[in-house]
Amino acid sequence: MIELFTDGASRGNPGPGGYGTILRWKQHEKELTAGYRKTTNNRMELLAVIVGLEAITKPGIPVTIYSDSKYVVDAVEQRWVFGWQKKGFSGKANGDLWARFLRVYAKHNVKFVWIRGHAGHPENERCDQLAVASALSPNLLIDEGFESGQFNSK
Repeated sequence: MIELFTDGASRGNPGPGGYGTILRWKQHEKELTAGYRKTTNNRMELLAVIVGLEAITKPGIPVTIYSDSKYVVDAVEQRWVFGWQKKGFSGKANGDLWARFLRVYAKHNVKFVWIRGHAGHPENERCDQLAVASALSPNLLIDEGFESGQFNSK
């Protein structure tokens, strides 16, 4: 089983943001992070999950994702995102990222576990550090989906 720990951050909402992801398989561990000049916390929470899943090269392996985002965990575990997909994400924020998520989600056997943020969970704390540091870094990337205005309204 692969463990995926994720967190997103935004310095203002919208504002500069970043994500942090830890990918763990057996004794191997990899950290993934990036920052964006203008985005939202929810987009970074979701992007952390997407990037982690996209980094897994072998399909079908069980993946447990630990996230402090009720937005992401509930959308999947309560199956809301599948209803949004059927409606073409019409009227839903972050439709570009949800579509990207569903493409990679379909390749894996994914289970979500919600964890309380900022409660001393070591991997969640590390992901938060990565996300915040990336949000504050120079040379931030452009979140095209957000900055275009096409996917940031509800």
